[in-house]
Amino acid sequence: MKFSIQWYERLPSTNTFLKELAGLNKQLPSGTVVAAREQTQGRGRREREWLSSTGENLTFSILLRGKYALRQLPSASMAAAVAVAELLDGEGIKPNLKWPNDVLVNGKKICGILADGVSGGVIIGIGLNVNMRSADHIDQPATSVLIETGARRDVTQLLEKMLQHLSVRLDDWAEGGFSKVRKNWESKIPNLGKTITVRDGDIFRKGTLEGFGPDGELLLRAADGIVSAVWAGDVSV
Repeated sequence: MKFSIQWYERLPSTNTFLKELAGLNKQLPSGTVVAAREQTQGRGRREREWLSSTGENLTFSILLRGKYALRQLPSASMAAAVAVAELLDGEGIKPNLKWPNDVLVNGKKICGILADGVSGGVIIGIGLNVNMRSADHIDQPATSVLIETGARRDVTQLLEKMLQHLSVRLDDWAEGGFSKVRKNWESKIPNLGKTITVRDGDIFRKGTLEGFGPDGELLLRAADGIVSAVWAGDVSV
């Protein structure tokens, strides 16, 4: 996949901005990347806030053209998570993946990913904590590349590196869906075969993580042995 990067000094949300661009220009090519040095109204799953001060984090979104069913979209963010994990491996950090779209280091969130379906394709938004010095302002355990390695990174250069990994993994996903990235995804999942709890709103489901279905859905084995597919929720061990 070839990418065309558009950097902006400040945007409310790269996903929202790219979605508007794609709506105004139906010819906007696949691989268009919108990146912001400061993001003021970013969001994650369930409309969680994700903000980024200037030069502190890497926030960007990618337009991927194609005809994708709604059930395929969750695994687009999983393919992107694999690419992020590969980037971090190269930076001397050992990440794990958390279904459906988080990248963790020692149980702390370092990256979140959000896939939004749009007419004629999907937009994948990625937020990676890069030069954040403290996670005190975040309502969950979090970390950054700086915290983990003690060294700052240039976000422009880091984006170039990440796109090399994303090019491979998103091409794989576009060609064969989750099955093309399953092996790499599962190699970074620490709780396969273990007991987990999945929370979806006020509903809690406990069982054994059996694996993942053909579209990336979580497969949960209940105490009675019945395996069911879970499409959304927050996982805890």
